[in-house]
Amino acid sequence: MTDSIQGFSGSWAFLSNFYPSPLEWKNFLFPSVENAFQAAKSDDSQAWDRLTSLTPDDAAAFGRSLILRPDWESVKLSVMAELLELKFEIPALRRRLIASRPLTLINDAWWGDRFWGVTKDTGENHLGRLLMELRDKL
Repeated sequence: MTDSIQGFSGSWAFLSNFYPSPLEWKNFLFPSVENAFQAAKSDDSQAWDRLTSLTPDDAAAFGRSLILRPDWESVKLSVMAELLELKFEIPALRRRLIASRPLTLINDAWWGDRFWGVTKDTGENHLGRLLMELRDKL
């Protein structure tokens, strides 16, 4: 499919939640959206502190060990949308996101995440959809 970006790597790596994009959220400075998103899963302030200093890969792994806040499933999409808005307040990233129009953004989730991405042509692609919604707003 030539009218889409399939996978957030190479020149499109800036679309990934793992891309270095420091953001301040809830009085914490996170090195990436991934770190902030993992923190948002938990009500544990010590976990939040730790997530400010981990790499995005380590944050993702650490996030799998967290006890999820009770409302997590009902708020995770709005949390992700809020974090993406903060990320794309960085002018250079905002310009690059806008420049991706009109391409369809597909988070190629080779690791099997069919909620946030697409694996083997199957998935909900919520990350790609949120990015396109934000791009349309910008």
